[in-house]
Amino acid sequence: MGRPTRVLVRVPGSTANLGPGFDSLGMALALYDEIEVETFETPGLFVDVAGQGCRHVPRDERHLVLRAMRLAFETFGGAPAGLRLRCLNAVPHSRGLGSSAAAAVAGVTAAAVLAGRDPELERDALLQLSAGMEGHADNAAASLLGGFVVAWEAAGSARRFHAEKLEVHPDVHPVACVPDVESSTKTTRGLLPEQVPLADAAFTGSRCALAVLAMTRRPDLLMAATEDRLHQPYRRPAYPSSLRLVEALREHGVPAAISGAGPTVLALTGDGALPDGVDTDGFAVQRLPVDTTGVHVEVR
Repeated sequence: MGRPTRVLVRVPGSTANLGPGFDSLGMALALYDEIEVETFETPGLFVDVAGQGCRHVPRDERHLVLRAMRLAFETFGGAPAGLRLRCLNAVPHSRGLGSSAAAAVAGVTAAAVLAGRDPELERDALLQLSAGMEGHADNAAASLLGGFVVAWEAAGSARRFHAEKLEVHPDVHPVACVPDVESSTKTTRGLLPEQVPLADAAFTGSRCALAVLAMTRRPDLLMAATEDRLHQPYRRPAYPSSLRLVEALREHGVPAAISGAGPTVLALTGDGALPDGVDTDGFAVQRLPVDTTGVHVEVR
């Protein structure tokens, strides 16, 4: 594969955890960020950002996509002298919909292509780079591969991430309830205890296993499969209104959980609609189908 000078990368956002699958279950959603990267032989850096986060993200080497690209160029080689980066963001920032993982996946994928690599053949390297930036692979693997993913980190001194993609049952129709307020992953992780009761760990482990079955073959089991005692109860101080909405949806028979680190609420409906009687005031309700293909590249 030759070395192009201009690429367009389209990457889906994602939801993670799905209740019990802390740092291990993820799913790509049809909500996309796009980046266009053009290289030059003369030094220089130009960054344009539109859409979500455009008022706050840096326009220099601190930009997350650029950080991911620089990291990938260290692996693949071929770093250009000059770069122009254009970002059109649709994934909300700091809402639990995988915006940082999407940026990391977009950046490492763009760099691989610009270095003359085939991203299909470099999937493992792209996963290691993007998940390494995140510290876990659930969101990154979902954005990279699409679909529903089970992700894990190998035991031992050498850090290595793995993920397997599974097909979501056609009767699962995700709906995201996105609040106006943001939430910091660092803050919400800081609320988690170092130890949890054995009974709660066993409960959540059983539900995580059940979630894999429910998402792929038995959506009728999703109500039980999305129960969690490992992280959501401890994070209530960070987003009490989101957990109240989770509880209200579940009382109306809709499997629901906090999306990732929150504060977005994920509802796993059978028809893409929320029932009457659930108060979603303060939340933007959006049906988001499952993305099945993951990151997409066009050479221009």
